[in-house]
Amino acid sequence: MSWLGLWHREAQYFDPAGLTPQGEHSCLLLREADALLARGALVLEVSLPELRKPEPLILFERGGDWPMRFQLSAVPGGGINLVLEQYGAVLHKTVNPTKRGRADRVRLTYNWDAPAFCGQLALEWPEGGRAEIADIPSPRPWRLADVQALLEGAPQSYIAPGVEYIALSSKPEPVGPMPGLFADTPVETETGLRPIGEVRRGDLLRCANGDLVPVLHMIEREVPAYGSFCPVRLRAPYFGLMQDITAAPFQRMVLTGSEVEYLFGCEAVLAPAEMLAATRTASRVTPSGPLVTYIQVVLPGHEVPVAAGLGVESLFLGRIRRDRSALAASLLSDLDRNALPEHAQPRYPVVRAFDAAILAEHRTA
Repeated sequence: MSWLGLWHREAQYFDPAGLTPQGEHSCLLLREADALLARGALVLEVSLPELRKPEPLILFERGGDWPMRFQLSAVPGGGINLVLEQYGAVLHKTVNPTKRGRADRVRLTYNWDAPAFCGQLALEWPEGGRAEIADIPSPRPWRLADVQALLEGAPQSYIAPGVEYIALSSKPEPVGPMPGLFADTPVETETGLRPIGEVRRGDLLRCANGDLVPVLHMIEREVPAYGSFCPVRLRAPYFGLMQDITAAPFQRMVLTGSEVEYLFGCEAVLAPAEMLAATRTASRVTPSGPLVTYIQVVLPGHEVPVAAGLGVESLFLGRIRRDRSALAASLLSDLDRNALPEHAQPRYPVVRAFDAAILAEHRTA
């Protein structure tokens, strides 16, 4: 079981048995009035304005026999401050983007595992790269009734306009590199086109330069279908696509051609799908439900597989295997770190949104 609830201004979902048919509908403990979530996560995305003083993002308070208070605030510099009062104990933690500088939009993940006496507060950029992680010793479990009231917009709660969504999981959620393709995306293999969801470790993919490269790992994740996970559809025949494909906004595409060589002095550049969504070459997809599943391949040298005629970036790992805490918090935590590749730099430069729009307009002119 994983995702139990999701708040968005246009829709709210909550089911203690899980939001997908794969949920454990026999899990009767979470149907008790005072059921506790001993392990779980709250994930949210928020747009952060420039601030001179802290501003509240979420305020939630309940009294009675189980009083609690949950407060998230944006702080100057692009950081997030958490104050959580439960069962007479007060947790106070702040995460700041000390290494990469502030961002206009961030994703915050609060993980707790009370039986294991460990938790984390992670602040990351929506493209799914490295995260700032603060450890939380001995976190307390959440009452399911409290988090349900928060996600259903109870009168005693305040959610700032800049909050895109809030999602509840029944287990700690990973942070760091994320997959970004739909499972039905056709990729070129040694035997022809196959949906990426049918590719397995050890299969050979044909890359943009014609080489055949073995798949080291397949990475998959189910996420809320909002914010930086809201799908983007790229339209054929733009950029050489043979058919439309759907990807996460942060999934980077490889753009080539004479305009690229003229403007950037290189054979190819990388552009996130989100940057193309404001042009005629792509558009955002209205979610049909609360969740969406993405998948991606890990290749030895960050090679570029070909999806429906367009080069797409494989999962970029950087040097995450050298950082044990970052690796443990990621989707790769169950893999042997010695079997993971290192990707020192992205294979091609990453363009700005303005430059990506210009390239897209050239293709549609």
